[in-house]
Amino acid sequence: MTRPELGVNSLRWRTAMQTALYGPDGFFTRPGAAGPGGHFRTSAHATAVFAGLLRPLLARVDAALGHPDPFQLVDVGAGRGELLLEIARSDPAGFGARLRPLAVELAGRPAGLPSGIGWTDRIPDRVVGLLLATEWLDNVPVDVAEAGPDGPRYVLTDDTLGEPVSAADAAWLARWYPPLPPGARAEVGITRDQAWSAALTHVERGVALAVDYGHLRAGRPLDGTLTGYRDGRQVPPRADGSTDVTAHVAMDSVADAGAVALGARSPGGYPYRLMSQRDALRALGAGGKRPPLNLAASDPVGYVRALARASEVAELLDPAGLGGHWWLVQAIGVAHPFSPEDGIVEP
Repeated sequence: MTRPELGVNSLRWRTAMQTALYGPDGFFTRPGAAGPGGHFRTSAHATAVFAGLLRPLLARVDAALGHPDPFQLVDVGAGRGELLLEIARSDPAGFGARLRPLAVELAGRPAGLPSGIGWTDRIPDRVVGLLLATEWLDNVPVDVAEAGPDGPRYVLTDDTLGEPVSAADAAWLARWYPPLPPGARAEVGITRDQAWSAALTHVERGVALAVDYGHLRAGRPLDGTLTGYRDGRQVPPRADGSTDVTAHVAMDSVADAGAVALGARSPGGYPYRLMSQRDALRALGAGGKRPPLNLAASDPVGYVRALARASEVAELLDPAGLGGHWWLVQAIGVAHPFSPEDGIVEP
């Protein structure tokens, strides 16, 4: 956890994050805000390459659904619509007029976004297609708790301790974290579980994909992960709207909550699959190999383009970076798009 800067009101982080990120003068919502792409790089910002690598997944979901018209592509936490714009531009799965891209974002619609891309502040009912959430859950507000001799207490924005955590939060920590030694900190992920479960209820048939950085119970960090970003740099988190405020996601807890929410609506023998982005993209055909050197002589422009693409693919596959992000893939009313034949070994 990056310790917050002092001099801000003493609030629980869940309350502070909601206002700091999404209030009228919030980091992502205030007029003129640059959006996530102005402060940090996600897979969605490697837009042309990432959109292309999603082609097989889109095709698999489309086939499983029987090629519906329309096919809804709903991007939750869409930033400024960069990924949807690239997918719509390149039409990577050949949808044509069937594709209905829709950005779900609390910020206002960006100027100049093509009219074919919808914009709303809430997930629509009865989605048939793919619901995508790329680095959305890490910005869902959470409380931070610190373990002590009398049990965990809430960490406040001035880095002091507040009241003991609620019974529900204590139960979540007991289930999803190993025993915490005194002084250890953890983000209470109930709000992420609830957000993902609620999102899934809007999918009538199709697939939901969450891409985020996170951890599993066996490998939870014991100092917390709350941090901030601004202008491309990691900075201490502030509760005044001047920085991003983010924390890693307990992906196994989110997956379990989603499975419970879906119940019998997930056929095929397993309600979800959890994998690294590196493994997922490789299963979808990503290679990342450098182009042959002889191409530089015969087609120098093509070589430079191929080299740039290989570099971006390598970034998306890097296990120490974006490739280490988690993919949570849940099928609703259709067969799961990833099969055992994909060779993915789940954690």
